[in-house]
Amino acid sequence: MARTHWNLLPQIEQIASPPGIDHLIAQLLHNRGISDPNQTDLFLSTDQRLEADPFLLPDMHQAVNRTYQALFAGEKIAVYGDFDADGITATVLLVQGLEALGANVIPYIPHRLVEGYGLRTPALEKLHKQGISLVITVDTGITALEEVDKAHKMGMDIIITDHHVPPENLPQAKAVVNPKRNDSAYSSTELAGVGVAFKFLQALLKGRGEEDVIHRSLDLVALGTITDMVPLLGENRYWVKQGLGLLKDTKRLGLQEMMRCAGLEPGSIDADKISWILGPRINSAGRLDDANTSYLLLITQDRQEAISLASELERKNARRRQVTDQLMSMAKEHIVAGGVERPLLMAGHDDYPQGVMGLVAGRLADEFNRPVVLVRIGSETCRGSGRSIPQFDLMAALQQCQDILSDFGGHTKAAGFVVSVSNLPQLQQRLADIAESQLAGLDLRPHINIDAEVPLTALAGDTFQKIQQLAPFGCGNPVPTFLSRDVEVIQQQQVGEQGDHLRLKLRQKDMLWDAIAFKMGSRTE
Repeated sequence: MARTHWNLLPQIEQIASPPGIDHLIAQLLHNRGISDPNQTDLFLSTDQRLEADPFLLPDMHQAVNRTYQALFAGEKIAVYGDFDADGITATVLLVQGLEALGANVIPYIPHRLVEGYGLRTPALEKLHKQGISLVITVDTGITALEEVDKAHKMGMDIIITDHHVPPENLPQAKAVVNPKRNDSAYSSTELAGVGVAFKFLQALLKGRGEEDVIHRSLDLVALGTITDMVPLLGENRYWVKQGLGLLKDTKRLGLQEMMRCAGLEPGSIDADKISWILGPRINSAGRLDDANTSYLLLITQDRQEAISLASELERKNARRRQVTDQLMSMAKEHIVAGGVERPLLMAGHDDYPQGVMGLVAGRLADEFNRPVVLVRIGSETCRGSGRSIPQFDLMAALQQCQDILSDFGGHTKAAGFVVSVSNLPQLQQRLADIAESQLAGLDLRPHINIDAEVPLTALAGDTFQKIQQLAPFGCGNPVPTFLSRDVEVIQQQQVGEQGDHLRLKLRQKDMLWDAIAFKMGSRTE
């Protein structure tokens, strides 16, 4: 495998720094596409000016009107969410928001392994028998054309709120609220599912003096937005920054207990801890079993129930890590056997655990810097999950293969599908051909983007405090990466439960520095 390529991003001149902005901070902002004074002010202040009018989203007026019709008539409403952290937080947010309006509302989150992904007819039939007349989806539903039609025949209305890539023909729902619609006038296409649900709640409560209900929901928006890896820029950045403040003093008993189980102090919560510690725990329930465990954790007002649910999620997350490691080993072996120089890496087996395939595909895509698709092969149908790289639109590739797919959906860099066993070889060949044509001639070596070259002394003093002005870090606003030359490692020690990390002592000229290298324990000499 090729060595990682170090890519030093274009450097700005000293005189190009905006007045009052440290040159290194100006360089970091420039690398994130922020250069003019207005952009800089908005990014660093991260205030409410970043929020957009929710009614700029398509069909928002129709969604609000139908919901108020249901509220006034006392109709029974179901909020139908996805089983990942984005969908779970969106479900909690909208259920609690509708309850604040006096709605008769219930949640519905399908079981990944029993019911599968998305809006499903058997689930709608179950809801119909419970007297539901309005179903509002969150983080799902954009490809459910047949299911929406069947719901109408049963006498139910559907409002879709989603952020996945829409198909060419939209479902004939009462409203389809999605920032990725071609006719959307909204300022951003990159909201998470919980972000779209939040805009819906904003629209429902606009002018009602319920700002406190809206503000209290931002902890959920932060959890879902960070975990779903949408860019932490613009409105997303504002929500996450506000939400992190709420999480540091969370009143949700379930989150308090989950943090306790994970060994976290609430005051230490940042985007990184959500990405690596809290998010995976919320996701673990839906990956292996029933996502409703996480839903109940986020809504409980009973301390003993919170303790029990947090402990259950801790066990599920430990099991999730074990299953993930096993699949990582198996899938990597299969991919390496097929050759890692292929433009698209695809592997399948009847023993791949469905709930963690996307997670493992993402790790393999990062390692090999190629799109990776993993497939669980069943007796009649196969379920696949893929993760991609910036140079390859996985969702567009699946759209080119939709004639042989039973179902598919997702984003440019993360998508899933269902295909018959008989069509799997053809799908594999077609995806390989599409990747070959699109990626031919491109440098697919793994790479690291470097923000600036600095001596280690440049990172002393208040530099790190200044860099924290750019937080929260995440997708679209990565943690800064610096290059420093002529650095000597004079001590190294494996640390962590399994020796996964390296504690280092570094020397540059006559200065000594302590350092930690995460996930590099295997590189000790």
